Amino acid sequence: MNFSILLLTIAIAFLITVLLSPIFIPFLRRLKFGQSIREEGPQSHMKKTGTPTMGGIMIIFSVIITSLVMVWKASASGIDYQLGLLLFVLFGYGLLGFLDDFIKVALKRNLGLTSKQKMIGQIIIALIFYFILESKGFETSIQIPGTDLQWELGWAYALLIIFMLVGSSNAVNLTDGLDGLLAGTAAIAFGAFGILAWYQMPGSGVTIFSLAVVGALLGFLVFNAHPAKVFMGDTGSLALGGAIAAIAIMTKLEILLVIIGGVFVIETLSVIIQVISFKTTGKRVFKMSPLHHHYELLGWSEWRVVTTFWLIGLIFAGLGIYIEVGI
Repeated sequence: MNFSILLLTIAIAFLITVLLSPIFIPFLRRLKFGQSIREEGPQSHMKKTGTPTMGGIMIIFSVIITSLVMVWKASASGIDYQLGLLLFVLFGYGLLGFLDDFIKVALKRNLGLTSKQKMIGQIIIALIFYFILESKGFETSIQIPGTDLQWELGWAYALLIIFMLVGSSNAVNLTDGLDGLLAGTAAIAFGAFGILAWYQMPGSGVTIFSLAVVGALLGFLVFNAHPAKVFMGDTGSLALGGAIAAIAIMTKLEILLVIIGGVFVIETLSVIIQVISFKTTGKRVFKMSPLHHHYELLGWSEWRVVTTFWLIGLIFAGLGIYIEVGI
């Protein structure tokens, strides 16, 4: 695959999002699809109440259009089943997030879908993903990064897929708490997987899809950076979390997701630690979880927290690439 195709993929997805945003954001505002801010969150966030949400629709639309156009342009074989599955996961988890957002902002039910409803939806999508992979004879072994060691999981690979898709979508969702935080860290993580996918299979739809997400997120960041004019909502965060796990599976880099997605892992661990500590000792380890709120309450500016997490994300992404290809 010509390197210019990869740059063009990022550029097209970026432009679609940037050009769509000035049209779509006022539309969301007219529909009164504004973000509700949790009262238990940092008080400084209350001024964000009413900021249009569900901007993840723009990201999903941009990724789908760009991926289809660029695969049609760059690949003689057309859309392969891997790209089709990635688009399915992106759309499926995005639809689940959309329902959650819609219940919150349109029906005025602050909690959206119940945790049970959301979990059932996530598992169903993950199972469909697994059964399609199985029908294609997909390998059920995992490899230890940086080694030739492999571990055959057999039927247990289905459990790994469920754990990865559900866990990743929720972890990425937890990271979406500050202006530009998730858009930036996710763009970095998808970029790392895009590089690795290009290294493994340069002509694949997986490579194009990964870089289309990068372009769409960079375009979204133009309007989502502090002070944000739009939020992606669960529509975007659940879609991104499911998609990055699916890419890790497609590229057989399942374990490496923990490293490249290190920021998402740390954010999730901070919540788990906080809950366990409070339930067992009555004390909180952090001023607030997820972790980004802890630093806010320490007095860090929102922009400082975000850029620090971006830098940490870059370090994790670079480490993941180095472990896999040694560059």
